[in-house]
Amino acid sequence: MKIPEPSSGGLILSSLAGRIQPSPFGPDAVSLNYGLHFTGGEPFLNYELLCRAVEIAEQLRIPSTFLETNCFWCRDDEITRERLSALKKRGLRGILVSVNPFYLEYVPFERTQRAVRIGYELFGNNLSVYQMEYYKKFIKYGIQGKVSFDEYLQIEGKSQLLRDAEFFMLGRAAYALGDRLEGLGRYPAENFFSTPCRPPFLRNWHNHFDNYGNYVLGYCGGITFGDVRELDSLLRRGINEDEYPVRKYLAQNGDFKELQPTEFYSHLE
Repeated sequence: MKIPEPSSGGLILSSLAGRIQPSPFGPDAVSLNYGLHFTGGEPFLNYELLCRAVEIAEQLRIPSTFLETNCFWCRDDEITRERLSALKKRGLRGILVSVNPFYLEYVPFERTQRAVRIGYELFGNNLSVYQMEYYKKFIKYGIQGKVSFDEYLQIEGKSQLLRDAEFFMLGRAAYALGDRLEGLGRYPAENFFSTPCRPPFLRNWHNHFDNYGNYVLGYCGGITFGDVRELDSLLRRGINEDEYPVRKYLAQNGDFKELQPTEFYSHLE
């Protein structure tokens, strides 16, 4: 995947400056659906670019900035504290640690615990764990190292996986689960025709903007409604949903401008 130069990222952040609402607790606090969070993918895959992005956001006075990480890089206390401290000095307000069974497949749980411990030392209440329910479960089960998804299903129990914690049936999750969860099953597409997409699709909270400039609404990864660098024009003319027919297989068999970035679809399975 090609990573854009910092100048491109600066242009994207400049387009967002002045439009980001701070946390209800103030611009130095963080809240999940407020402020600006750097996510991915995994933002620490390019640490230098992440540092530069945080600096630009601070220069543009974007409030309530935080980052989201799966903690793969937290191999020891020294590097974890060093990198988080450097980002805090550059203007980062907080950190969100991602925890769920899919990350547990690839990230040893000790690294997640290290990020939580050191993140709290540095950021205090601006440290968030999402999902905290899974974090508590992993501690309760005495999990160490990495655990495959199938192994975790055996520990947790299939019927319990979707209980007690928010679980989005999106992207890789839908393919990984398949028929392995009791009670879900498969249904023909027409069963969902009466369920509207519009309410969560077009909204003024928790939207994403990727490194390519794509304006991704809500949690609908892989679907763009325009270029954030043309946000003023986009907001003036509005979004005509009739121009955007969306289905996953079209990304592999057609040329549709709203199905971007194409890398999203190549890594679903």
